[in-house]
Amino acid sequence: MVARVKPRVAIPQTNAPVIATERLILRRWQEADIEPNTQMLADPVSARFITSDGKPVTEAFFGWRNAAIMAGHWALHGFGMFVVEEKQTARFVGRVGPWWPAAWPGLEVGWGIASPFRGKGYAIEAAAASIDWVFAQFAIDQIAHCIDRENVASQNVARRLGASIESEFDLFGHVADVWVTRREAWKARLKP
Repeated sequence: MVARVKPRVAIPQTNAPVIATERLILRRWQEADIEPNTQMLADPVSARFITSDGKPVTEAFFGWRNAAIMAGHWALHGFGMFVVEEKQTARFVGRVGPWWPAAWPGLEVGWGIASPFRGKGYAIEAAAASIDWVFAQFAIDQIAHCIDRENVASQNVARRLGASIESEFDLFGHVADVWVTRREAWKARLKP
C-alpha cells in the first residue's frame, strides 16, 4: 500500500500506451499488479525461466522489487513490458513486451504467462501485438527473444511468431538462444 495523496494533489503518472487485442489488454503497471506478478514468480515452473536465478520468489519484497523493475523500465526508457490482462475477467495474465536491460543482445520482446493462463494462446497474441507496437515505434530491423535452451514452451511461441535462432547469449550464467524476428519477414507474414 502506498501513502495516500493529499486532497487536490495530483502525482503525474507515466504515460504508456494501451493495446487491445481480441482477448487481452496490454497496459502499464499498477500497484494492484504486484501481488499477481509475485504469485506468478512464486510458481516454480514460471520462475525457472523468468527469474534471474531460476528460483521461485518466496518473499513479498522480491515480488515488489521485480514489479518495480518492470515499471521502472518504462520510466528509464519510455517503453517496457506490458501487464497483460484478460479482457473478459480483468485478471492478471502475465507480462509481455519490449525489454532492453544493460548488456542485452538487443531490444527483446519477451513473455511470461501465469500458470492458469497457459495453453490458451495468450503469449502469442500478446507478443504479436507487442511486436507490431515495437516495429511501429522504433527504427529497428529486428527484435530479439532470449530463450533458455530448455524452455520448450517459449521456443514454440517464438516459432509460431516466425522467429528463428541466430546466435547464443549468456543468460544469467548459462547459454540461451537468441531468436530473432526480422521486420521484413514480420511485414510479409501479415500480407494476405
